[in-house]
Amino acid sequence: MGILSRASYVIRSKVNSVLNRAEDPHETLDYSYEQLRDELQDVKKGIADLTTQKKRLEIQKRRLEDNVEKHNQQARQAVEQDRDDLARQALEKKKQKMNQIEDLESQIADLQGTQDNLVEKKNELQNRIQEFRTEKESMKARYEAAEASARVSEAMTGAGDEMGNISRSIERARERTEDMEARAAAMDELEESGAFENALSEGDDLDRELEEMRQSGEVEAELETLKAEAGKDDGNGDDVAVDLDEETETEGTDAEIEAELDELKNDDE
Repeated sequence: MGILSRASYVIRSKVNSVLNRAEDPHETLDYSYEQLRDELQDVKKGIADLTTQKKRLEIQKRRLEDNVEKHNQQARQAVEQDRDDLARQALEKKKQKMNQIEDLESQIADLQGTQDNLVEKKNELQNRIQEFRTEKESMKARYEAAEASARVSEAMTGAGDEMGNISRSIERARERTEDMEARAAAMDELEESGAFENALSEGDDLDRELEEMRQSGEVEAELETLKAEAGKDDGNGDDVAVDLDEETETEGTDAEIEAELDELKNDDE
């Protein structure tokens, strides 16, 4: 295959592909139906023209037949008048007219045969058109159903992809939820087992022990301080005992005063 042949083949293929994509089955069927109807109209017009021509020939034939009868009468009259020459002329004209009538009858017969054929074709074409019309409507309905089914399939395909994405999202959400539920269950189990309390109590015990050690250290330091002060100033011991006795006496006096005040309140009542 040469370059030009390949190029021509490729171009025809491309054009055919474009035409196939651009072709609408509804429009194609309707156009074919209109073409058949136009053809039927042409056949009917041909039948009408043929019938007109046949009628003209039949009219011409009747005129010739009238002339034949006229020439026949003329020949009789000429014979009655002993005019053989005139009778001969009339018969010759009669013969010519009869020959013309025969030719017209042949033409009329041919036209009648053509007319019968056209009428038969017209009837066949009408039947074909009726059948094509029924088939056309059926094919259009089937095409529309197939087109609707294709649109539904395409929509379902898109919906299937979308549902796949949704299913994957739901699966990821389910996994996260299960992880969270597992963590919550583990926390509850640890709490029920006392692991958290033990950890907290261990921390509290440690803090408590450290605080006791700190306070004990402070007490010991203060005790050492007091011991040091006592060792340095022993004469101060008697003063301390006197002060304690005075505080005891003061506390006793306050108690007596409080007792007297209570008695006075009772007498008033």
